[in-house]
Amino acid sequence: MEPVTTKPKLLTTLLFLFYSPLIFAQEKGLDEQINEAFTPIANWWEDLVLHNFPGTEIPTIIFLLVGGALFFTIYFGFINIRKFPMAINTVRGKYDSIDQHSAENSDFALDGDIKNTITDESEDGEVSHFQALATAVSGTVGNGNIAGVALAIAVGGPGATFWMILCGLIGMSTKFVECTLGVKYRDIGEDGTVYGGPMYYLTRGLEEKGFAKLGKFLAVVFALLCIGASFGGGNAAQSNQAAMQLVDSFGMTGGNSRTIIGVIMMVIVGVIIIGGIKRIASVTEKVVPFMALMYIIACIYIILINFSSIDDAFGMIFSQAFNPQAGLGGLLGVLITGFRRAAFSNEAGAGSASIAHSAVKTKYAASEGLVALLEPFIDTVVICTMTALVIIIFNGDSTVFNYGGEGGKVLIDGLEVEGAGITAAAFAKYISFSGPFLTIAVVLFAVSTMISWSYYGLQSWMFVFGKSKISDLTYKSLFLIFIVIGAAGDMSSVWAFSDAMILALVFPNMIGLLILFPKVKEELNRYLKATESITS
Repeated sequence: MEPVTTKPKLLTTLLFLFYSPLIFAQEKGLDEQINEAFTPIANWWEDLVLHNFPGTEIPTIIFLLVGGALFFTIYFGFINIRKFPMAINTVRGKYDSIDQHSAENSDFALDGDIKNTITDESEDGEVSHFQALATAVSGTVGNGNIAGVALAIAVGGPGATFWMILCGLIGMSTKFVECTLGVKYRDIGEDGTVYGGPMYYLTRGLEEKGFAKLGKFLAVVFALLCIGASFGGGNAAQSNQAAMQLVDSFGMTGGNSRTIIGVIMMVIVGVIIIGGIKRIASVTEKVVPFMALMYIIACIYIILINFSSIDDAFGMIFSQAFNPQAGLGGLLGVLITGFRRAAFSNEAGAGSASIAHSAVKTKYAASEGLVALLEPFIDTVVICTMTALVIIIFNGDSTVFNYGGEGGKVLIDGLEVEGAGITAAAFAKYISFSGPFLTIAVVLFAVSTMISWSYYGLQSWMFVFGKSKISDLTYKSLFLIFIVIGAAGDMSSVWAFSDAMILALVFPNMIGLLILFPKVKEELNRYLKATESITS
């Protein structure tokens, strides 16, 4: 699909529309001005995206996410479990040698190519398997793991954890499918820059299947939604939690404190994202593993010193998954809460991570698909579960706060707390220096998520508006503005908008996946055949 030519007038208008509310808010000197303008938009969008399937009380999006994930899990023979060791070995580089071949010195035919005519497809790409995984994980391992999990438990109780874990496990199969397609149908620019993701596999893949018009339509819809998601879940929600945590930690007062924090984060993120995917990958491959490891160690420490409470915590998770406490919205409410938070956290089915994975250096699309299935496991099954256990051990059977708080807000020691504040309270009880540590974790997770999502949004923006320096600068300017908007906004409205934006991606993406999955089977068989000599 040829991208739409960028028109200066259109870009100027977009800049004006997004800058105006910010300038107005600054003139008023109040964070509330931004929040008041943003809240009705967020609520309207949430109601639109999370509409119930006709005749049920279940959002249509849940049917797509869960149904699609279960289908892929069964169709690919529980690949999320069977090929888990192979996925780890691929990240470790065990199979890298099959990517290293030369067209000039080739004495054999490979994948149907004639001898001496093979091109080195592994030269395409910009980052390694590990860097691609780190970049994609940085886009998912963020404040959804700290604040999002706390929000899920505050609203849905311990039982929401069970549905988060289940969604993460079956979501591994969906992630495998979408990231394999991302590499298979990626576009390589003349300068070696990689352009990939659902925009490209929806266009090219569906054209191969004879659905060219449908593919173009879904690709544009996805790209536009991904731009919105990059402003919301990949940006505003992250800066919101980082700003709240910093304000609480340092006892900052004044109506402009969160706006000021937002401006500071905007400058930091701006410096990083100007460098493109290579700089983003170089930052995330260092920051994300370190912070994730430190956060996991802290969680393990709290869990181990409360070893006798672990069985009670898991007991509450499983019992309340099917028999929630009164006032928590019943089984359906807890299930939806768990799936929503898991989908927001690991983005399986949204297709966003395939944009980062498309930049990998490989000639086997399925190799990166296998690497990608590790994401939901790391993000949801491991990190989200640990956060949940810490909070449940801390609160027990509503000993500190009552589950089912409206909007995720609960009372702890007479103070109204929400999101990361709940997790912070749990950490503070068991680790004396946890305040600064958790603040650093929240801020670094927020920044790493924002810089990864800036890449996702930029790829989508350039697909729609064209690949030019003006287009690049326009998107990045708008993205940076939303850091300030998110920092100043109310948590409930920011997360409502963010949830809905990321979940909306599932509609066009899942339609494509359910049509193109046979192509993934071909790519998987091709990769497995190529690795036989190494595994045997």
